[in-house]
Amino acid sequence: MDRLQQKYVAEVQPALQQELGLGNRMATTRLLKIVVSMGVGRATENKKLLEEAAAHLGVIAGQKPVICKARKSVSNFKLRAGNPIGVKVTLRRQRMYEFLDRLISVAIPRVRDFRGLNPDGFDGRGNYSMGLTEQNVFAEIDPDTVETVLGMNISIATTARNDPAGRLLLQKLGMPFRSA
Repeated sequence: MDRLQQKYVAEVQPALQQELGLGNRMATTRLLKIVVSMGVGRATENKKLLEEAAAHLGVIAGQKPVICKARKSVSNFKLRAGNPIGVKVTLRRQRMYEFLDRLISVAIPRVRDFRGLNPDGFDGRGNYSMGLTEQNVFAEIDPDTVETVLGMNISIATTARNDPAGRLLLQKLGMPFRSA
């Protein structure tokens, strides 16, 4: 069992049960999945960008990413339906906890001028989304191999029914939110 998963079972789950006033341990808020995606809009001009993004995302996430294709044609962006425009990975169970642990303890502290995560990134149902401007903040990526700096979106899905419950879960797990 991963370090963050052990922390959830031993500390976070009982604390959430007490703070939210839940009688059943299974009713506490928990993580469902984490989706990490990288949009590569310039992949229509240069196919190597998509391959590089897929390789970096595979190293960061620990599993092979899926290539996302455009659904509609947009002439202003020189985009046709079916063209590859990004990559994504859906993490669940142990890989999800390992990734979140690395994100909290290694990657986020390496962000330049970091003052805390935006607490407004919740969607109204307890799910949180954030963005990173470069993939170099992860220790697994060798900066010498990076030809193009690409950002990534990270979406954390929880079983929370509202934002305060989702925020409480992520705070207990160690997410460094900026004070409002």
